[in-house]
Amino acid sequence: MTAARDSLLTGRLALADGTVIRGRGFGAEGEAAGELCFNTAMTGYQEILTDPSYAGQIVTFTFPHVGNVGANAEDDEAESAAALGAVMREDPTAPSNWRSAEAFGAWLSRRGLIGLGGVDTRRLTRLIRLRGAPHAVIAHRADGVFDEAALVEAARRFRGLVGADLAPAVTAPAPYDWRSGRWTWPDGHDAAGPRRSRVVAIDYGAKRNILRCLVSAGCEVTVLPAGATAAEVRALNPDGLFLSNGPGDPAATAVYAAPMIREIVDETDIAVFGICLGHQMLGLALGARTVKMNHGHHGANHPVKDLETGKVEITSMNHGFAVDAQTLPAGVVETHVSLFDGSNCGLRMRDRDVFSVQYHPEASPGPQDSHYLFGRFAEAMARRAA
Repeated sequence: MTAARDSLLTGRLALADGTVIRGRGFGAEGEAAGELCFNTAMTGYQEILTDPSYAGQIVTFTFPHVGNVGANAEDDEAESAAALGAVMREDPTAPSNWRSAEAFGAWLSRRGLIGLGGVDTRRLTRLIRLRGAPHAVIAHRADGVFDEAALVEAARRFRGLVGADLAPAVTAPAPYDWRSGRWTWPDGHDAAGPRRSRVVAIDYGAKRNILRCLVSAGCEVTVLPAGATAAEVRALNPDGLFLSNGPGDPAATAVYAAPMIREIVDETDIAVFGICLGHQMLGLALGARTVKMNHGHHGANHPVKDLETGKVEITSMNHGFAVDAQTLPAGVVETHVSLFDGSNCGLRMRDRDVFSVQYHPEASPGPQDSHYLFGRFAEAMARRAA
């Protein structure tokens, strides 16, 4: 492959196997290398692209119409976007929604994100499912001039997510308090109400809606950076410790995170609740192992079975690694499994209020079947305080 020019096809997606997909670029110009995944959600593209768990990844949307309701500040899940770019079937249309503050392309450009439209996303999704999440480069140039061979080589040079600790790149730089609750019609985000429990949330890349759900469950929330120590947690005298979502290889982040969590579990009686990477951190801290998945789970329509109640929940997911349930130690119970592939989606300690789930009960985007877990956490902290 040599340099190619097409003034109409101003975007490229180059895979490490040599495949080059041509499309129409929009948003920011430039190029970015990362892991290519697909997301099956039909809504919430803005929340997905600002979810810090997508650091190091390029998102292919299986739903063809993306960007048609524009963007607004309320729907951002973090201060800055973590995903590298977005691939979609149709080009974004002019926004048509009363909440829209700017067009999707302008939002992408301001965030430094590359968009690529006009792609056969069904074919691309099948490729990812069959071969696993490939290393890729997404690129946009307004003049349509690309050195495609160089793009493929850049994809091959990408180191991948295995062994990558990405939490430091997306965590809060300093502790802070979070006070707003969930979004409700017609007033927007709830103001903080009565607080019954004090929670320390460890930020491995926390989504804002998780923190909002904690507040709406009656928690006073203090957020600490990913590298917080057990002494720093104990100094705040919390009733509960929350472990957030985040990007990268959990085994790499666990080098410093797991010993802190283990110390809290061993030396205090506070409740512990983890989500996504936080679930994996808890599993590793308790003695389990994690594995890299073929293409991961990314979407807002994933069925999960609660093994203790028999209930099936439709959940929002975003993870490329999973806890290996066969490595769970004595005293730790598997509580939830994916009905897509049987992978682990939850665990708890038998004799403690220590539990976690692989999926996202806060949704944003996605169904709200699992919001009860925040109430369960609040009840566990209330029992401790009684």
